[in-house]
Amino acid sequence: MSKMPTLFMPHGGGPCFFMDWDPPDHWDEMANYLRGVPDDVGQTPRAIVVISGHWEERAVTVQNNPAPDLLFDYYGFPDSTYRLQYPAPGAPRVSERIVSLLAESGIESRQDSQRGFDHGVFIPLKVAFPEANIPVVQLSLRADLDPAGHIAIGRALEPLRDEGVLIAGSGLSYHNMNTMMRNMRGGGGAAVPGSKVFDDWLTAAVANPDPEARDRALIAWERAPAAREAHPREEHFLPLHVVAGAAGGDIGKKTYGGSVLGSIQSAYQFG
Repeated sequence: MSKMPTLFMPHGGGPCFFMDWDPPDHWDEMANYLRGVPDDVGQTPRAIVVISGHWEERAVTVQNNPAPDLLFDYYGFPDSTYRLQYPAPGAPRVSERIVSLLAESGIESRQDSQRGFDHGVFIPLKVAFPEANIPVVQLSLRADLDPAGHIAIGRALEPLRDEGVLIAGSGLSYHNMNTMMRNMRGGGGAAVPGSKVFDDWLTAAVANPDPEARDRALIAWERAPAAREAHPREEHFLPLHVVAGAAGGDIGKKTYGGSVLGSIQSAYQFG
């Protein structure tokens, strides 16, 4: 098995891929991207580690549950979306390996043997890997939301890529929900101000041929044009920092770009 890539994937809005919308094709482009993730990866992972924008802890926390349930951590959606299933097994040995790698890099961590998969994990994976036959471990963000700290987490985990483990960040490249919902109430057609400006900056930063310069740009992301317009709070952005850190010397590329509620949403892959 060759070295696994790392990727940052958009997980949509709540259970968006499993309910009706008006217009009905609103999420189709993003869903089609997710269905193509196995082809983008090019090989079947031994396990998947997912960093979701929906889990924060004081110290980075590693799910160590052999049979995770689902956390339906979204509200006000159709009843059917609370009956979704994604019975992927956990991977306790991978969890232990993660803890060991983090310790080697001097990064504090702990394990959680009770937590299930939040929707930032099971919603995109249910589209990308619907058979649910690949073990999955979820990893939390650090509650301090420090960008350099999250790149360091990724750097510590890079050896997993040589061990058949896919490291995936799950979030959104633009996550100003107030603006996006206001746009939806207005018909959803008008472009969100600043979305393209930030996306252009982000794509250039990810594709920088100098990985050290890339990481410096991501650490200083608040200086980017329209940065705080795109992310009033950065929990949906920092999963990208982890996968960029785990990318090592691999250069990133955009693998998806689409418009949702007037915002540009992008996916990126390294390696």
